[in-house]
Amino acid sequence: MFKVGLTGGIGSGKTAASDHFARLGAAVIDTDLISRELVEPGQAALADIVGHFGSGILDPAGHLDRAQLRERVFGDPAERRILEGILHPRIRATMLARAEQASAPYALLVIPLLIETGQQALVDRVLLIDVPEDIQRSRVAARDGQRLDQVERILAAQTDRATRQREADDTICNDSGLEQLQAAVEAMHRKYLQLAGQRGR
Repeated sequence: MFKVGLTGGIGSGKTAASDHFARLGAAVIDTDLISRELVEPGQAALADIVGHFGSGILDPAGHLDRAQLRERVFGDPAERRILEGILHPRIRATMLARAEQASAPYALLVIPLLIETGQQALVDRVLLIDVPEDIQRSRVAARDGQRLDQVERILAAQTDRATRQREADDTICNDSGLEQLQAAVEAMHRKYLQLAGQRGR
């Protein structure tokens, strides 16, 4: 199966792009959605997380309090590595299994931290949804209701724009409207259909 890894910083437009790829017929596999599935009550990953971080990270209904967990790990690299050690292997295994089971011409793996976690070798092409940082800041603040200092903390924790651009095989600049983004996605989709056809899936 021909695999494209879609990545980009927070507020870059990954969801809008991946939604359009799905409409065009790509098998979209979103690692954020997989990570949410893995921490549902009764899942082994949630049990491992509670085993390390304690039951205080659960809400009264037994669901993961994601905001509280984020606060616990955000400023503590050691704790973040432990959480990643619990989740990342499971996310990767689920993602690759779903990609191989897909019946679409190619799989689009949405991996926000693809470059940060060194997963480029898992995909045939890395597609970056790129956006200037000033637009990124204003989008995130407006969308999530976050204060600017919180947005800056999130951006500081992600790979810088120049590194992403250097690592990408393909780039869509999302600094205009939805119509332009969708047109760029359609052009990229045609390219990936051709590449997948050459590979024979």
